[in-house]
Amino acid sequence: MTMSNTGGRRKPPTIHDVAREAGVSRGTVSRVLNGGHYVSPAAQEAVNAAIHRTGYVVNRHARSLITGRSDSIGFLLTEPQERFFEDPNFNVLLRGCTQALAAHDVPLLLMLAGTEDERRRITRYITAGHVDGVLLVSSHSGDPVAEELREAGVPLVACGKPIGLGSKVSYVAADDRDGARDMVQHLLSLGRRRIGMVTGPLDTPGGVERLAGYREVLSAAGIEPDDRLIASGDYSRASGEAGAEQLLARVPDMDAVFVASDLMAQGVLAALRKAGLRVPEDVSVGGFDDSPAATAANPALTTIRQPWDRISNEMVRVLLAQIGGEDPAAVILPTELVRRQST
Repeated sequence: MTMSNTGGRRKPPTIHDVAREAGVSRGTVSRVLNGGHYVSPAAQEAVNAAIHRTGYVVNRHARSLITGRSDSIGFLLTEPQERFFEDPNFNVLLRGCTQALAAHDVPLLLMLAGTEDERRRITRYITAGHVDGVLLVSSHSGDPVAEELREAGVPLVACGKPIGLGSKVSYVAADDRDGARDMVQHLLSLGRRRIGMVTGPLDTPGGVERLAGYREVLSAAGIEPDDRLIASGDYSRASGEAGAEQLLARVPDMDAVFVASDLMAQGVLAALRKAGLRVPEDVSVGGFDDSPAATAANPALTTIRQPWDRISNEMVRVLLAQIGGEDPAAVILPTELVRRQST
């Protein structure tokens, strides 16, 4: 590296330094940096080695002026900030998307929009071209963000099928309904018959689909779903505890609970302990997600595993394809029953 004439500060390496180190032209280096088209394997290897030796970093601002792209992606969570820190699923998904984009040398910007004002500000920021696309997490029915971004032509992939938008928006989702069916069938196989449920928010696809799976299996087993055995939650631990207390007040001899998230299931376990009930001897408890909350619970939760790594990778793959000009796509991934000590 060269030294500046002021203060002895090192200048960052340039594309010319990489070309000189690799023994190729500046144009060849530029083609490697922009996808490697019309570059021989030997030249590409030489340029990549020179980039490593010199420590060259792409000037994204300069490149964006040429390409018209920001070379960054937004991870947009439309939930209050405290939910991001409480719910481990969001962190797992964020980490997976960050790693998947790192393979493409694309940074991920975390955006939290839990209020109407925050959603308006962030929507303006996104539609002004500050990111090339958006990974949208936790979209509620009636939330205008997905529709506004779609109408503005912003490439978008949602985690879960956005309610009301159908095939208009790309999405990647676990098979929520099938996972719920597997859990309720498991509880029935244990001889449980008075199976309660604490649902997720019923303005979200996961909330709707998991409740539907619960109802389907009970009906198929000849057990009429009882509304007294259904309580609403919002995926928080506190709502799980409150939901279990409601269920016990209505049906004291409930012998199992299917909970629509592991974090809520922790709250259910706390409510059962306070009521003097043993898990699983008196009441079996099943969760959903296989998040860190499942193994941290006491007893450890039987749950439905969402394939978070695959969800992250597919969200990134579908979004980059859409940015490249492909049509919207939908990907639904299978879930898996994981048996632990709570059933």
